[in-house]
Amino acid sequence: MKALRTAPVAKLVVVIEDDPLVLEATGGLLRSWGWCVVTAKSCDEALLCLAETEAGRRPDLIVCDYQLSRGLTGVDAIERLRSSFGKIPALLISADASSPRCDVGPRSYHLLYKPVNAERFHAALVDASVLRR
Repeated sequence: MKALRTAPVAKLVVVIEDDPLVLEATGGLLRSWGWCVVTAKSCDEALLCLAETEAGRRPDLIVCDYQLSRGLTGVDAIERLRSSFGKIPALLISADASSPRCDVGPRSYHLLYKPVNAERFHAALVDASVLRR
């Protein structure tokens, strides 16, 4: 009997960013690195996209801007996704070096400050995804 070989499924990353240009650029960069990506401007949109396009597939990683629209933070979005899918590694990205520090420590988010170069971003993604194994 022949063993069936299946291609590895690319890890699924959810990117939440309310700036359309940054969202598009981040999604494109992640896809170029071989990740499966769902991009959204809000947590609500991310949940809808996951339900529609990924059939409820559990994300492997969340990348989220810290300051979102309507007074929400990336922490809010990450915790909402985690309440739906369980503990998922997450990267918070912030332009404000002072705001997220108080929210990060005990909740185990990786934190990057803008501007983030591609090498540093890739290393953080790999570190966060390795934690999920």
